[in-house]
Parts: sequence; structure tokens; C-alpha cells
Amino acid sequence: MKNLMTSNYSIAKNVFLDKIEIDDYIELSSSLTIYTQLEKIIDKPLKMILLFGKPGTGKSILLARLQNNLKHQKEIHYFPTPATSEKEFFGIVFKILTQQELPENTEVNFSALIKFCESLLGKREIIILLDEAQMYSATIMEKIRLLSDTRVVKFVIALHKTDDEDLIAKEHFQTRIWESLELINASVDEQKIYIHKKLLKHNLFDVANSLDGKELKLVHKFTEGNYRECNKLLYTIFEICEYYEEFEPHNIDVSHISKKIIEMAGLKLGYIHA
Repeated sequence: MKNLMTSNYSIAKNVFLDKIEIDDYIELSSSLTIYTQLEKIIDKPLKMILLFGKPGTGKSILLARLQNNLKHQKEIHYFPTPATSEKEFFGIVFKILTQQELPENTEVNFSALIKFCESLLGKREIIILLDEAQMYSATIMEKIRLLSDTRVVKFVIALHKTDDEDLIAKEHFQTRIWESLELINASVDEQKIYIHKKLLKHNLFDVANSLDGKELKLVHKFTEGNYRECNKLLYTIFEICEYYEEFEPHNIDVSHISKKIIEMAGLKLGYIHA
């Protein structure tokens, strides 16, 4: 007969599925600071705001939370994934601005859209949150810049920080973005809080207690404090624990997740090599 910990490992594994859900948001001091700054910046008369950081630093959950918290106070829209084409993107923007559907089989007349946007000055302020902005074409980004120049549409642009940062260096970013915020990976202590809070949120007290400081330092070493990598590693750790609990219970200590299991997970994910 399986004991309680077997089901707990299964639950714990799914706690670390890499998904964007507001209810799963874990507030840390660093992310709270960035969120508070972003809320304040949005209230300033700025046209474009840059939110950047390496993949897995929490940009998407931050934008989703911002939209969810402000949707009853401001006219705010979140684009979680880039549109498949320029036609689709500006079709959505057309609907936001005009509050009407674009007629079927037609494309947006961008000049007319700009003029309509200008007619809204002083009447509406629209905030558009663009995630994964590095995937938009230069043409779309230039038109976004022109829309922002009307001062009716304010854009928060989230993109990946790369080594060359070529997108950030483009002229329309250099001259138009007035504020920028950078998200970074978690420290050892913050990652420990992140892991324990996620587990405790699901009443997994025993599982949280089975991960101590030494093993959590190894988790941080493998993931470098990246939240996405942390989720992948913890999912794999609990998947391995789940297997041992069911098939080789004599090889697992339910009160303590060993260095060996964390290293097995690290090996499976390629953090270390045999």
C-alpha cells in the first residue's frame, strides 16, 4: 500500500510545471520591487517602457499579474504571445482602439489608424503589454513606435536580454524608451523562499522540510537562480522521488531528498555530464 508521501511527490512534481498562472505567483522582495516600480512608471507620461531579462526571470508572470491587477482601473491589454503576422497584430490593435471588429478580408490602413488614435488624445489612455517582443519584426516595431508617438497608446515591451542586445540597441528603442527595468535570476536565499513557498502553498510541509540548505544550494548551482530552470529541475527531482517511492522504496529517505537524487535530476537535464 502506498503511503502519503507517494501522492505528495506527485503533487509536488505538478507544482513545478512551467506555466503562467496568476494563482501560482510567488511574491519575492526583488520581484515586488520591480512590480512596484512598473506600476509607478505606467502612471508617468511615458510612451514606451522596456522590461528585459534572461528567459526564465519572470517577465511573463509579471506582465500577467500587472494586467490582472489593473484591468478594473485602466484600459490595459496583454499580448502573451506574438501575433503570427503583421495583419493579425494590427487587426487586434484595431479592435482595441476602435472597439470594433475589423471587417473580414480587409487589412488595417495604418495611416488611418494613426489619425484615429490621435483623435483619442485626452479621452483615453491605452496600455499594451507586449511579451516576447524580440519576436516582432522591425516593421512592426517601427509602427509600434509611431503608435506610441500619439501618446494615446503606451507600450510595455518585454524581451529577452541577449549577449549582443541587438534589439535593445535599435534606434527606435534608444530614442523612444524613457524607462527600462531589468529582471535578474534569484539569489540562493530567494530561490529557497520561492521553492518552499510553492510547496507550502499546496500544504506540502513534509516535502518542503525534506529539502535543506545544502541541497538547495546545489539546486541553485545547477539553475543559477533561474526560475524556469528551477521549475524544470524540481519537477524532475520529484519525478525521480515518485519513481523510487513506488518501485524502490528502500532506496529513498522520505524525510530528506539526497544530493544523489538532485544530481540524478541534474544529469537527466544536462546540468552535469556522466
